[in-house]
Amino acid sequence: MKLITETIENIEVLTEATSNGGKSYKIRGVFMQADIKNRNGRVYPVDTLAKEVKRYTNEFINKKRAFGELGHPDGPTVNLERVSHMITSLKPEGKNFIGEAKVMDTPYGKIVKNLIDEGAQLGVSSRGMGSIQRMSGKNVVGNDFYLATAADIVADPSAPDAFVEGIMEGREWVWDNGVLKSMEVEQYKEEIERTKRKELAEVKAKVFKNFLSKF
Repeated sequence: MKLITETIENIEVLTEATSNGGKSYKIRGVFMQADIKNRNGRVYPVDTLAKEVKRYTNEFINKKRAFGELGHPDGPTVNLERVSHMITSLKPEGKNFIGEAKVMDTPYGKIVKNLIDEGAQLGVSSRGMGSIQRMSGKNVVGNDFYLATAADIVADPSAPDAFVEGIMEGREWVWDNGVLKSMEVEQYKEEIERTKRKELAEVKAKVFKNFLSKF
């Protein structure tokens, strides 16, 4: 499967005063879109997105573990150390899926709050896994699409995601005992292990040779 990211620029920032004199921060807007060719040239069938959003809602949002990060992570797994917000809602509205997220009081969440206070333009970027098929001149996301997070927060949504598309999306990802791993990384690990085994064999042979020479 390929890592797939999509960026949405127009989101609404909501701030409310809290009882202790502070402020709560939320973001709201279109997190995902179906049946429309996006700027990355991909199309998500509405049935595919609806099915996956339902699973994501049941397994993550409803259990208060639908987290997102600040910036463009380099893989499909959410890194809890970089979490900045929690997605609290993701509902269909026509062909769009409207999401809402609460900015958390984590180190990266505080950065998001400061960006909002300084008037930064923020966007969201969904992150998922899936196959892509070429159909009628369009890149159609397959029915195996898996949503990792509905929204990472990006501070420069209008910039081309060359690094994301070239590095992250250029890898093949596979499920290994319930964990998503990059095939490229796994191949490197296997190569290292083979080298280690080879070196170990050479060391053993050398030790054995030295042992025999003493007799």
